[in-house]
Amino acid sequence: MSPVRCDSVIVRFGGEIGIKGEWTRRAYEKLLLRNIKKTLDYHRIIYGEIIRERGRFYIKTGMARETAEKLTRVFGVSSASPAIETSSKLEEIIRKGVQLARETFPAETRFAVRCRRTGKHEYSSMDVCRRLGEQILEALKERNLKVDLKKPEIVVNVEIRGERAFLFSETLTGVGGFPLGAQPKLVGLLSGGVDSPVACWLVMKRGCPVTPIYFDNTPFTDETTTERALETAKALFEWAAGFPHIIYVVPHGGNLQIFREKCPEALTCILCKRMMYRVAERIAEREEAEGIVTGESIGEQASQTLQNLRVLDAAVNKCPVHRPLIGFNKQETVDLAKKIGTYEVSIRKAKSCTAVPAKPATRARLKDVEAAEKNLDVEKMVKETLEKTEILEL
Repeated sequence: MSPVRCDSVIVRFGGEIGIKGEWTRRAYEKLLLRNIKKTLDYHRIIYGEIIRERGRFYIKTGMARETAEKLTRVFGVSSASPAIETSSKLEEIIRKGVQLARETFPAETRFAVRCRRTGKHEYSSMDVCRRLGEQILEALKERNLKVDLKKPEIVVNVEIRGERAFLFSETLTGVGGFPLGAQPKLVGLLSGGVDSPVACWLVMKRGCPVTPIYFDNTPFTDETTTERALETAKALFEWAAGFPHIIYVVPHGGNLQIFREKCPEALTCILCKRMMYRVAERIAEREEAEGIVTGESIGEQASQTLQNLRVLDAAVNKCPVHRPLIGFNKQETVDLAKKIGTYEVSIRKAKSCTAVPAKPATRARLKDVEAAEKNLDVEKMVKETLEKTEILEL
């Protein structure tokens, strides 16, 4: 008997898609299908027919395990399972199920059989579970298997759709959310640290493509900081196959030098961030983006007290500033960074910004900051910064 081989992948949609109105749900499913195809093409995965059913895609491919793994990183996918396709004839389901168990069940395994069925058949879902379970026990009696419906070690799942049936014993969890592109674009301030890529990822999960902006503080940082930021952007782009992989690199060290020469030292971080917001707002207009994403959370740094955040917001008037991490603590952000694959890059050794004052203002007043900015030609600084900005394709 030739070994059984998974030839399909069952892709399940995120629950949020399923509860949308009919028109919106269909639009999201169509977008999700497009993103799935882009992801498969991006990873050079060969596939054939894609069957679309309510709440499911069934993808024919000889690279089922790899396909399932890659698709768990597509927003809108709740889970994916490498599967074996057969007909809905009960004897074929039993034959394939026994073969699957023979190749995957170790001795002493506690197992269960579960069945989902759509369409009209001469048997019930319970018939499938009972008959297949009996045949597995009989065919593999030398392995001393046991049926355990409450806490099985392995589950043989049977999913029957009309004349087709799919068997699988593994389900890989996705992240759900909305398909990327379901919501408008945003720009994101990406420093390369732990927080900002997680903030970008969270809005991507809600369907917003993100164009990262990195502010290069050289000579107050060095190339290690820039390299880390670019590598972080690449890790983030792994979640955006088929979308533009560009990042704006903004020279910002000259602005910091001006702040240090002409303004109170304690306000350096506030002035620095306000300039970042102004430049990001102009880039957002250029990119036709609907807002700015930052990795700020309450109290995480001196510049991130509520009073300071209010002063920062006052620097822009056209683009809203979105802070997905506003209520996160550091460990929550770290845990999510590890999950999405940006953490190891973000903790690489890099030079910290040396322009940070010894005693930064934690309760800045807008009138004091605006008074300090009167010593500057803010509009000229923004214009010259944008003229020197580079767009890199990663």
